[in-house]
Amino acid sequence: MREIGIDIGGTFTDVVCLVDRRKVHAVKVQNSGDLIRSVIDGVDRVLRETSGDTGGDLRVAYMHGTTVATNAVLEGRGAVTACLATKGFEDVIEIGRQKRSRMYDLDLASETPSFVSPRRMRAGITERIDGAGNVLVALDEAEVIRTVRELYDRFAIQSIAVCYLNAYRNGAHEVRTRELIRAHFPEIAVSISSEVNPVFREYERTCVTVFDAYVRPLVERYIERLASALHETGAAGQLQIMQSRGGVGSVKMAAARPVSLLLSGPAAGVVGARLVGEWSGERDLIGMDIGGTTCDVSLIRGGAIELTREGRLRGFPLRLLTTDITSVGSGGGSIAWLDAAGGLHVGPRSAGADPGPACYGLGAEEPTTTDASVVLGYLNPKYFAGGTMKLDPELANRAVGRLADRLKLSVDATALGMHRILNVQMAEAVRLVTVKRGYDPRRFALVAFGGAGPVHASEVAKLLGIRKVIVPHSPGTLAAFGLLVADLEYEASLPVLIHQDDIDVSVVAGHFAKLGTQGIERLVSEGLAPADIQIRRWVDLRYAGQSFELEVPFGDGPVAIEVTQCIAAFHRRHAEVFGHADASRSVEFVNLRTVHFRHVPPPKQVVPVADIATSGEAPEYRSVCFDASSRVNARIYRRSDEALRTGIAGPCIVEQSDTTTVLRPGETARVDGAGNLIVNVIECEKGALHA
Repeated sequence: MREIGIDIGGTFTDVVCLVDRRKVHAVKVQNSGDLIRSVIDGVDRVLRETSGDTGGDLRVAYMHGTTVATNAVLEGRGAVTACLATKGFEDVIEIGRQKRSRMYDLDLASETPSFVSPRRMRAGITERIDGAGNVLVALDEAEVIRTVRELYDRFAIQSIAVCYLNAYRNGAHEVRTRELIRAHFPEIAVSISSEVNPVFREYERTCVTVFDAYVRPLVERYIERLASALHETGAAGQLQIMQSRGGVGSVKMAAARPVSLLLSGPAAGVVGARLVGEWSGERDLIGMDIGGTTCDVSLIRGGAIELTREGRLRGFPLRLLTTDITSVGSGGGSIAWLDAAGGLHVGPRSAGADPGPACYGLGAEEPTTTDASVVLGYLNPKYFAGGTMKLDPELANRAVGRLADRLKLSVDATALGMHRILNVQMAEAVRLVTVKRGYDPRRFALVAFGGAGPVHASEVAKLLGIRKVIVPHSPGTLAAFGLLVADLEYEASLPVLIHQDDIDVSVVAGHFAKLGTQGIERLVSEGLAPADIQIRRWVDLRYAGQSFELEVPFGDGPVAIEVTQCIAAFHRRHAEVFGHADASRSVEFVNLRTVHFRHVPPPKQVVPVADIATSGEAPEYRSVCFDASSRVNARIYRRSDEALRTGIAGPCIVEQSDTTTVLRPGETARVDGAGNLIVNVIECEKGALHA
């Protein structure tokens, strides 16, 4: 059996093949204009290179992580989208909330996503359902057909979001509207709020539904093309897609709710980080994924990935359960620049993949972090990306040199300054998910992955007082590997809004039974056996009178007992999050939620294909700069060198096909029994934790 994980990044497409849950093989393919062509090239390579590992067995499963939905929103290239709302409520998405990110900025741009469905493409429909789900005004079906025809004729709309008032209580009018649109306008995609996000709060529900409609045609076309291309490889298999909460879903599930793919891009890397940490005996982890454009930081406590329902995309609310990731514009392609006062900055603007850093030789002249790494001697120009790309040190020196002339510093001092600024920015991102939430980062191990993660990891750890850095065997392809160990999941929710004093245990049990049946039926339709399906339950609670709620687990014991226990858990959670709680106050049950899943037992350990040099023998030493006043000769190792199992000491460089690990003077490292490189960071500077 071959399981193939496919992760498309900004510069490379990573393809990882896990053979019989035992042996792992990874390849990186530089992206072309056609991303699906890059995927197929990578899949073809791993299929050829693993063809003898399973005795000719061609059973294949594909897991895919994609940013196609996220990029469509970020770049504003989604479908032409209309929105149908209850008459009189067409402008919910434009009005938004009173919240402002900058309270006193008189020139603040709109912070509502009205660009997705402009006012001219929003229309009111005669219908009305009250807060209890009762029909007050029947749906005017003729008006629906007439309105959609006008929108289609005037604006050539491609997709429609249907967001009627109180549809989370009763979605009958929305369902009927979709039926009418499909019958008369089959070419138009439709998203309805009662299925996309059946939870109260009109603005947030409308936002999620409109985003779902905005990306639906693009996602459907992409999945169809990808599935067809994979079938043509001659190794057809089931395709599953990564979702925002860190689980995978079938193609059918992804197409039914495309919004679940938003913010899913980095989630697989966090899943992979959790597993490699556990292999090395660590369950409290900070994941740091550094790519070409961003540094994505996540938190794992007690082996559980931190999740959030307060996601945002381009600053707009995205009410989805997502992996809690903090991103900063710090990566290998981050461009260094000077402000009006002559101060040095790095990022957030990035050179991207095209033209990329100056050392790529594609015409760029601005200095980037990668150029600085070449200048400092951290990267081997002849062995970048496993030797598939050659870097030009002269172009890197020229780019950094022009900046150095303006700063009146040496080239080495400028490159070192660029690195230090970037490292401080990354450390601040870590503080956002640890110190500012009440967690001491010194009690965590740092998992460094992504192409640039191990280059910067020990310096970032030093700033935070973290003593252990874990570098997986294949850091640059960890996200693709994480896809192969993620659970298949389906989430369902139900709004209830019940006061603590009015709780009827039988009613709560009935609600959970309804959600349970819904989840089992969905996964059985995906080909799972009922015996393989597990369930987790949650409740959203708040103090009576509060505006927002907290999620707490609801166990699988007798409902009466679980109700009492989850209320007690809510008080504890409130104290943990807000610093206070009042057990004498009444509590309200707002939403019930279930996640049905098929757990994928992770492999105990995998045997990685040896990291083989493709550019000849590496030099034994290289001139490297850690201090602007001098350089040192650092020993160069390959990740497959036997010396790493007995232990190495800095200053040294560990090279492998998908990344480079930099050990500063005084740091030590060794490969443990799980194949992870464990870096022991030197004592941090006094006060660095709060710098």
